[in-house]
Amino acid sequence: MIRVDNLALPEISIYNSRSETALFRCCEPEPGLFIAESAKVIERALEAGYQALSCLLEEGFRAEPGSSYPCLQKLLQDVEEEKEGSVPVYAAGLKTMEQIAGYHLTGGILCAMRRKRPLPPESILAGAARVAVLEGVMNPTNVGAIVRSAAAMGMDAILFTGGCADPLYRRAIRVSMGCIFQIPWTIADSPDELFALLQRNGFVTAALSLREDSIRIDDPRLKEAPSLALYLGSEGDGLAASRIAACDYSVKIPMYHGVDSLNVAAASAVAFWECSRDGSFCDKK
Repeated sequence: MIRVDNLALPEISIYNSRSETALFRCCEPEPGLFIAESAKVIERALEAGYQALSCLLEEGFRAEPGSSYPCLQKLLQDVEEEKEGSVPVYAAGLKTMEQIAGYHLTGGILCAMRRKRPLPPESILAGAARVAVLEGVMNPTNVGAIVRSAAAMGMDAILFTGGCADPLYRRAIRVSMGCIFQIPWTIADSPDELFALLQRNGFVTAALSLREDSIRIDDPRLKEAPSLALYLGSEGDGLAASRIAACDYSVKIPMYHGVDSLNVAAASAVAFWECSRDGSFCDKK
C-alpha cells in the first residue's frame, strides 16, 4: 500500500479534483470511470464484474478474511501479498481523508472503477416482465433512491433516457447502496425509439401523472398485464404531455389530507410495490 498525505498528488486526483463529467469522458472513446464508496457498495460492484483501477482508504481499514466482503478482501489481500496485476491502493490518515467532500459517508474506502459499455435495450428487455423507465429525472439522489426501490420491489430492469442523471454518479451509487449493480439497466439514446421498442415487445405502458382521468395504481389491469413498463418523469414538470398521451394508461397514487403529489422517488417505491406485490418476486436474488 502507498502512504499519501497530500490529496493534490496526481495519482489520487481522481478521488478529489476531477468532476463527474471528467471521469465519464476520461477514456473516450472507451467507457470512462466512476467512484464507488464503502465496502458494501464496492463489493457489489466487484461481484457484478466491474474492474477496480485503484483504491483510497483510511489507514487502519481492513476487510477481514471471512467477512461479508470476499471480493474486496481478496483485492486488498492481493495488494498486501504484492501479487502481479494487483491494483494500487493508497492509504491516508483521517485528516487527509476529511479533505474529500462527503468523506463521512465513504465508510473508510473509495474505489475508482472502470465503466462497462451499456447493453442495448433489447437485451435488457429480454425476459423482463416489469420495467421502470425514467425520463428527465435529473437529481442523482432521486435516481439512486429509485434504483434501490426498483431492486427491492421486484422490478426486472431500469431504462434511463439521456435526460436523466447518470446512475453511476458517485452520489447516485451511494444513495442506491450499490443496488445499481444488482439490477439490469441501460441508457437509451432516443426516448421515442425506446417507447416504440416497448410496444413491439408487448409491454403495457403506464405513465405516473396527475391527470384527472388517471386510473389508480392498484387498478387490476396493471397487475394483470403480462409485461408492464412504468414511466416516471422529471422532478419539476413530470412526464411530457405527449408521453402521457402515448401511454396505454395514466396512473396516479391516491392521496389524503390535500396532498397532490409525492417526490418521484417516493412515488416510484409505491408504484413498484403495488405492481409487484403478489409476492412472486420475493424469491428473486
